[in-house]
Amino acid sequence: MENILEIKNLHVSVADKEILKGVDMEIKPGETHVLMGPNGAGKSTLGHAIMSDPKYEVTEGELFFDGEDITEEGTDKRAKRGLFLSFQDPIPVPGISLGSFTRSAIEQGGEKHIKLWDFKKKSKEVCAVLNMDESYTERDLNVGFSGGEKKKAEIYQLLMLNPKLAILDETDSGLDVDAVKTVSAGVEEFKKNGGTLLIITHSTRILDNLKVDRTHILVDGKIAKTGGPELVSKINEEGFEEYLKQ
Repeated sequence: MENILEIKNLHVSVADKEILKGVDMEIKPGETHVLMGPNGAGKSTLGHAIMSDPKYEVTEGELFFDGEDITEEGTDKRAKRGLFLSFQDPIPVPGISLGSFTRSAIEQGGEKHIKLWDFKKKSKEVCAVLNMDESYTERDLNVGFSGGEKKKAEIYQLLMLNPKLAILDETDSGLDVDAVKTVSAGVEEFKKNGGTLLIITHSTRILDNLKVDRTHILVDGKIAKTGGPELVSKINEEGFEEYLKQ
């Protein structure tokens, strides 16, 4: 099976400081990969580099998505191809509602026009999965949202857009038990539809009901270890000390 994402010898700098120092990774369609590592290892940097955030300069290496070289492509083109990144702390966008923003994103992604009736029908279904009142979608995007509400909004967009590959960056960070359950339900729904995931996390609560295919440990900008789901349990029990010594 062809890889949906292939990263080859990726080096990334931020403000002239090298953060990623030669990362290699392959993800196949439908797989769930987990990226773990100590603070400052470069986990979020990898997510932003995959989405072509201009603050993160690729100085060496290549990125392939669906068999196409996307190394030089901008964020908008990558999003249209089916890449999605959820942020640790999404920014507020006054003047545009969560629903309007999401509908616009769907249309920008290739659907020239989605009928309002069809959009509302799908939105209602997604709100039910997330146990979210439909009026929530009429609020200005992330304006006055609590941390948990921001994460719900991200998962709402994930399910509405249904991208080919979703990168979830610390989606369960700072959430209470109920909010984690809600977010996890949304992620499970995405997987049921054949979605592919790269989950960047410190906590592993969001992984409880997911089948993890591969786990990667990132230390000082390099992949120190790649293994199966058992590696998540090992890190929970022993931490990263073994890999920091390498």
